[in-house]
Amino acid sequence: MKQPTPEADILQGQQIEICTRYGVMLCETALADTAGVSLNVSSIKMPINGLRHPISDGTSGWYIYAGAAFEQEPDFFKPLHVQHLFEWRPTVLKYLGLPPGWRFLVGENGYEDVWFDSALLG
Repeated sequence: MKQPTPEADILQGQQIEICTRYGVMLCETALADTAGVSLNVSSIKMPINGLRHPISDGTSGWYIYAGAAFEQEPDFFKPLHVQHLFEWRPTVLKYLGLPPGWRFLVGENGYEDVWFDSALLG
């Protein structure tokens, strides 16, 4: 059995804090799970948007992109193991404990918006 790392413990604590702040139960995203991530997330482009659809077959349900809107091209989102977000955009990791139906937007100068969007569930 894998022992939790100090980083994983810190990350889980941050995810619990976000979920507590918004009054929802933690819905963990494993580092080995995949998310749909646009390649521009690894750039400096802001804001960063995340939205969580229902979880299915080893995917976290998360779709993450940079910019005001995502493109409609079928290959805009690439499957990426969540652990790679430590390198690409570690600031989003604390939101990945939010359950399906939740969204976040992280902007410049510490701007943060988190909300529920029932349209993501069905």
